Amino acid sequence: MENENLEKLFERLQGSFDIEEPAPGHESRFLEKMNAAQGVVQIRPKRRNWWKPLSIAASILVLCTIGLGLYNSGATTEEKVAEISPEVSKTEFYFANLIEQQVRELESKSSPETEKIIADTMTQLKKLETNYLQLEQDLLNGGNSKLILSAMITNFQTRIDLLQDVLNQIETIQTLKDYNDENITI
Repeated sequence: MENENLEKLFERLQGSFDIEEPAPGHESRFLEKMNAAQGVVQIRPKRRNWWKPLSIAASILVLCTIGLGLYNSGATTEEKVAEISPEVSKTEFYFANLIEQQVRELESKSSPETEKIIADTMTQLKKLETNYLQLEQDLLNGGNSKLILSAMITNFQTRIDLLQDVLNQIETIQTLKDYNDENITI
């Protein structure tokens, strides 16, 4: 079907095709004109601007250097406190492990009856942690180191006491629940 359309197209256009040849010397005249115009239109290869990529790379390098310098230069608060009082880091490590252990025990005893008391305890622990961080900053700022160190230890002891009290309350709640469950008869 398409072949028929092409054949009909060629039949219709028969005789109207351009079959003329250019005049002799046409190519040489064309080349002469091109050579004459060569002085007017010059196409130079495009020069690359190396300063733009180099300036971008230099900027990135400067930013990375500054970032690494800031990252590595600042000792952590714990490191600074350990420099002031090496005993603090040992004490902090001991208390932090003890608190973490009790928090895990507290979370393992979670139940619908104890959910609220555990959430309140976690909120109180966060507040005590915030207070402890403030005490660390006060110590670094040159406050009365003996008084601040005593307050830091008291903070840890308060957290441990809080966790112990809550664990005891949870045990009491569970004991009462078990006792009530045993006394219910059908």
